[in-house]
Amino acid sequence: MLIPAIVVGVIIVVILLAVVGIYNGLVRLRNQVKNAWAQIDVQLKRRYDLIPNLVNTAKGYMQHERETLEAVTKARQQAIDLSGGVADQAKAENMLSQTLRSLFAVSENYPNLKANQNFLALQEELTSTENKISFARQFYNDQVLGLNNKIEMFPSNMVAGMFNFKRAESLELGDAEQREAPKVEF
Repeated sequence: MLIPAIVVGVIIVVILLAVVGIYNGLVRLRNQVKNAWAQIDVQLKRRYDLIPNLVNTAKGYMQHERETLEAVTKARQQAIDLSGGVADQAKAENMLSQTLRSLFAVSENYPNLKANQNFLALQEELTSTENKISFARQFYNDQVLGLNNKIEMFPSNMVAGMFNFKRAESLELGDAEQREAPKVEF
């Protein structure tokens, strides 16, 4: 009678330890997703801080390109003011990236602006920040994949369901045009 009670007790302890281990793994993954999103926020804040300096430097040279400058400023403000989910934030950030590309394209028409050291330094900083944002987005999506896999795979899906863990949203391109290869013409 004592041996079956010990066996049942050991089985219960093993099951409880497995549940605790799975739960802790899910919490760790969820926190990694939150941290990855926070890293994107850090880079976006850096971008938001650089954009006004870049626009102000360009304003002196590009008086009649007011629409481009206003579009960049408006897109920046919309991205800052947004408090929606991951998909909404990604859409706003993609729009901001597109307006920045148009600013850089317009700047090609201004040789004095292209030679201005402040503009060049700011443009390089912004390009570097865009690369960091891209890497941070990729890292975020990797963390989301890990969490979502754990939530969906057996036996962790049972623990995730008991403790109400939810799937995280991946960052995706909003426009189908962004998926197409750019056309290069000479």
